[in-house]
Amino acid sequence: MGILDKIVEFKRKRYTNNVRATCSSCGSDLKVNGKSIVNSNTILKDNVNFNGMTIQGNGKVTIGSNFHSGIECMMITDFHNYEGDAIPYDSTVISKEIIIEDNVWIGNRVIILGGSHIKEGAIIQAGSVVVGEIDKYAIAGGHPAKEFKKRNIEHYEKLKKEGKFH
Repeated sequence: MGILDKIVEFKRKRYTNNVRATCSSCGSDLKVNGKSIVNSNTILKDNVNFNGMTIQGNGKVTIGSNFHSGIECMMITDFHNYEGDAIPYDSTVISKEIIIEDNVWIGNRVIILGGSHIKEGAIIQAGSVVVGEIDKYAIAGGHPAKEFKKRNIEHYEKLKKEGKFH
């Protein structure tokens, strides 16, 4: 193993340890390949893979098993109150939960806003902004992310039954 490989491996271990130390709970086989920040209300299931994730805010974030993210992704749980005592917003912070079910893959630079729920097996196209709910097996993209295709459900269920997870 060369010096560059050793540096990369050192960073991966440090990133993984930082995420594990910060989150509320963490399943087995966490992999953090790029600088990632989570909040203390983050729950990670098994085989979660971050390639550069920032979870901003204090809201609860639940990420299911076999999750994969691209680089430079964000989850934002907190919002300013624009209907409060000042313009453009007051000092009130509103936190909303984010739920991501099992086997979800999000591409590079995806933003997921508080109040979103991404259901099992969904894929989110790079550069998308998720606001609200994404259905099971959906392939979605855009601003806001909308479903434009479904996975091959029979193939997905076959692989799931066989335990073929990356």
